[in-house]
Amino acid sequence: MIEVRYADDWLAVVDKPAGLMVHDSALARDAQEFLADKLRAQFGRSPFLIHRLDRATSGGLLVAFDRDTASALGAQWMARTVDKHYLAICRGWPDTEILVDHPLDGGPGKPVKKPAATRFTRLATTELSLPSSGFPTSRYALLRAEPLTGRYRQIRRHLKHLSHHLIGDTSHGDGRHNRHFRMLGIHRMLLHAERLGFDHPQTGQRLMIDTPPADEFAKALLLFPGSCEASDRA
Repeated sequence: MIEVRYADDWLAVVDKPAGLMVHDSALARDAQEFLADKLRAQFGRSPFLIHRLDRATSGGLLVAFDRDTASALGAQWMARTVDKHYLAICRGWPDTEILVDHPLDGGPGKPVKKPAATRFTRLATTELSLPSSGFPTSRYALLRAEPLTGRYRQIRRHLKHLSHHLIGDTSHGDGRHNRHFRMLGIHRMLLHAERLGFDHPQTGQRLMIDTPPADEFAKALLLFPGSCEASDRA
């Protein structure tokens, strides 16, 4: 059963688990289960996916239950009036506030680079007794990430551009630090869609739907003193 954070007759925000593909595609490879199929069975009607989350990313995902609602929500997405807040854990201690304005291509088979911007806010830091690169300890940061555009793997690739690689990212991350977290029993990619803000197409009300992190991400947050208070202020 997929956890539902908000639902009415027109739309829903659901909590996509890490490791679950949103829908069948050329990127699905060995996937046997898809979120879209689970939601169809759970709600008894076919959902319209308003956006996507990577397979390894968890958190809030917005769906509509009719074409008109989907079109209205899609228009907000294109107009960039939707608030999208992610939690991410990276290597190192980046600056408190960073705006990355770095063009990205569209992924495999799409070499043309387009403008891409992400705002990062450092919420908490930690230093663990795990040797790395000749140092006796390793530093990590909990970030809020706000993608201002919607490019392929944007947050992950912008963190790589900063050399503050996302923990658990096997495509764009740092294998040494990924292994550190696996030693701590944390095997997933540490990117979570925590908050969605949008205007309800039927009522006009501004909705802010939070999806708190769970499972191994919640375990990783325990490594950051005061991380719960920090993420609550995000």
